Amino acid sequence: MADQADNRAPYAQIAAHYAELITSGELQPGSLLPSIKNLSQEWSVSAATAEKALRKLRNEGLVRGIHGIGTEVLDRPAPMSSGAQRQDRGRRTGSSWGTGERSDSHRASVVPAPTDVAQALDIKPGSNVIRRSRVYRDRHGIVAHSTSWIPVRYEELIPQLTSSERLTGGTSLQLIAQATGRPITHRFDTASARLLTPEDAELLELDATKSPREPVVVMTAKFVDSEGTVVEYGVDLGGPGRSWQTESEVNQ
Repeated sequence: MADQADNRAPYAQIAAHYAELITSGELQPGSLLPSIKNLSQEWSVSAATAEKALRKLRNEGLVRGIHGIGTEVLDRPAPMSSGAQRQDRGRRTGSSWGTGERSDSHRASVVPAPTDVAQALDIKPGSNVIRRSRVYRDRHGIVAHSTSWIPVRYEELIPQLTSSERLTGGTSLQLIAQATGRPITHRFDTASARLLTPEDAELLELDATKSPREPVVVMTAKFVDSEGTVVEYGVDLGGPGRSWQTESEVNQ
């Protein structure tokens, strides 16, 4: 059942399989996952590995264990991804989509750079810049509105950057690296929260007069190539109720 090209640990492969089924809606809230015994038999792994996969899903907030019953699927919006996480995903798969996600409302144009964007890209405010945006969604609604700001000099090398279509042949960062021959070597990420502005509400397709009062997550990512040139600045505005989650191994 596991993908032979997948080099993740078996427990991570099992967890990813069920995470996809849950976030896509194929496994509905209230559904029960297979028992540890059934998982270990189905995936040909030890009971300890099967239990570790279920624990990972619990830690991600996708399921809960009910004593004497089993592991139940929860109905919670999935967390949003940072620019760094989307870059890693794009490098592995060629797509920035998260589990159960899709994207639409792709828009691209050349516009004057706002002050914060100009500062991030090290250009003069008002200078032309490529603005690419899209909306990430899952079955719960909008995960995030994402905007990529790219120096206009890359338009000549990669004309499709200014086309309001989903990019083909890779992500914008991959296309820029291929066209220039300079790999992306550094990224700088920030995470913050802010109350929704009327402009934010419009981007998230909300009624500005009835938008939530709770803060939303805002994440930025600045990407730099091997010559120290900033090639892209991304801003992700999280949908209401979305959090941000990351995972890393701790070696002791």
